[in-house]
Amino acid sequence: MTRLPIYQVDSFTSQTFKGNPAAVVPLEQWLPNALMQSIALENHLSETAFFVPLERGHYHIRWFTPLAEAKLCGHATLAAAWVILKHMDPSLEQVRFESMLSPLEVVRDGEKLALNFPVYPPQPIVVPAGLIEALGVVPLEVWTARDSVYVLLESEAAVRGARPNLALLERVEVHGAVLTAPGDGCDFVSRFFVPRMGIPEDPVTGGVHTTLVPLWAEKLNKLELHARQVSVRGGELWCKLEGERVLIAGYVAPYLEGFIEIPALEENRALE
Repeated sequence: MTRLPIYQVDSFTSQTFKGNPAAVVPLEQWLPNALMQSIALENHLSETAFFVPLERGHYHIRWFTPLAEAKLCGHATLAAAWVILKHMDPSLEQVRFESMLSPLEVVRDGEKLALNFPVYPPQPIVVPAGLIEALGVVPLEVWTARDSVYVLLESEAAVRGARPNLALLERVEVHGAVLTAPGDGCDFVSRFFVPRMGIPEDPVTGGVHTTLVPLWAEKLNKLELHARQVSVRGGELWCKLEGERVLIAGYVAPYLEGFIEIPALEENRALE
């Protein structure tokens, strides 16, 4: 058997049991894809992050949901950076990641950590067939970015009160659906539903803010924005639009630290 370290971290919150939990598994070399997918399914969290070192402070990162590999994940990147800065190399001030889509950075921001991600501006879209029925809401506007739809509602209460039919949403030809509105006590709120990836509702999602921040920056005519994701767990994000990049900062609350046991790597590679 091979033992691997594992951490579980709640991102975008200062309180355990809030925010978005992510598993983090540091590696010396990549595991077979099927094995990483199995670990993510066993963890049964919205994302498990795996990373391997390239050089000091520089890593290659990948993310897996219970059902598939993800192209981008904010909260698990924040969690992975926290593991590196807390347990592996506390003298660092920033961590660089190579990912499927683009280079990413995480920097210390006082007691918070800040993601430095590319911006993915929203584009107008014809409402996909079945979307309104699945979401059970009346949208004011609808946009798309990175295969997800972004649906503007009139108020925070409308976002909180939405009860999508996830079985119907899973059949709509979109990666996921974001509901958003002006916030009560913050600039804007959101919720994110991704049943196709095995995530009924993602508690707090850094990645969708690469689109929400430029959207609300234009609507509110401001570059610094305080956001809340109003899922049951809830979380807070402090964002700043900087040209084609966006800073997405939040707190981190550690929950679990231990080891997992898997079959010897030679056995796993023989199965590929």
